[in-house]
Amino acid sequence: MINALESSSTRPYLIRALYEWCTDNGFTPYVAVQVDDTVQVPREYVKNGEIVLNISFDATSSLKLGNDFIEFKARFAGTAREISVPVGRVIAIYARENGQGMAFPAPAPAHADGGAAAPAAATPSTASTRTPLRDASRGTEGDASKVVHLVSGEGEEAAAPGSTPPPDPEDPPRPPAGGGARPSLKRIK
Repeated sequence: MINALESSSTRPYLIRALYEWCTDNGFTPYVAVQVDDTVQVPREYVKNGEIVLNISFDATSSLKLGNDFIEFKARFAGTAREISVPVGRVIAIYARENGQGMAFPAPAPAHADGGAAAPAAATPSTASTRTPLRDASRGTEGDASKVVHLVSGEGEEAAAPGSTPPPDPEDPPRPPAGGGARPSLKRIK
C-alpha cells in the first residue's frame, strides 16, 4: 500500500483539472508562478518574484501540462520564447474573467547548499467562487511558512490559525454590500 507521504503531489492534477474547466467554460486560464532559477520565463516580466502567465490555447503553442513541468512556447512583445515552469513553483491557477480558481502553498525555499528544501504540503487552498486571485498581495519570496487566506478587501483581517473555522464551503460567500472593494488574495504571516 502507498501511504500519503509516498504518493505523488496533487498539484499537477489540480492544475490540469482547472485548466480543462477554464477552457470548457470559455475562460482564459492564468497561472501565477513564484520565480526562481528553476523557472524559465522572460525575466523582464517578473515583478516581486512572481509572474502571471496566460496558458490559454490561443496564447500558447506546444502546451504540455506534465506532472513535473508546465512547458510551452509563447510570444512576449512579438518574440517567441520557450517557457518552462516546475509545477511546484505554481502558486495559483484561475480564470482571468472571474477569478475562480485555486491557490497553492508557496514553494519551499532552496537550501544554502543549492539543494531544494523539503517540498511544501500539496494541500491547496480553494478559492471562493467570487474571490479573484489576480489582485494578490506580495509576500517575501520563498517563505513557505506563510498561510494563504482569502479576504474581502474591505479592511477585514483574516482569521488567525486556530480561530473560528471558515464557513461551510457549500454556503457561498455573499458579495459585499454597497459595491465595496473587490475581494483579493492576501498572504498572512
